[in-house]
Amino acid sequence: MRADKTCIGGRMNQNQNQNPNHTVRKITLPSGRNIEVIRFERTKKPARAGLHICPDCESDLVQPLAWSEPLDGGWELELSCPNCRWNTEGVFSQEEVYELEDRLDEGLEDMLRDLKRLTHANMVEEIDRFVVALNANHILPEDF
Repeated sequence: MRADKTCIGGRMNQNQNQNPNHTVRKITLPSGRNIEVIRFERTKKPARAGLHICPDCESDLVQPLAWSEPLDGGWELELSCPNCRWNTEGVFSQEEVYELEDRLDEGLEDMLRDLKRLTHANMVEEIDRFVVALNANHILPEDF
């Protein structure tokens, strides 16, 4: 496979040459077919939307591992992302910590709601199996 830093016809297009956000490469495949590969440079990550957002993988599952209240009124937190294992320590404002607490509370409510649904679904399955076993006379008084 051969790769050149050229465009169609072996020359760089004016617009592509002036755009620093991407490069164009012409690649000749083993079959002889030519293709163009446009590579876009990664743009800067947007400003952090909250302590619950991971700056590396953008997961909204960042959680505190440790915390303490320093003298200046903020909070010292150790934060970790369970998806990519990113972690950091820092001092954060009371408002940021309140927002993180709200997000954690919402996450807990979601988990409890899911637990309730799963528990109900499991109980329904167990009851259905019990009814089938009763109807087939597989459950006897000695089983109790």
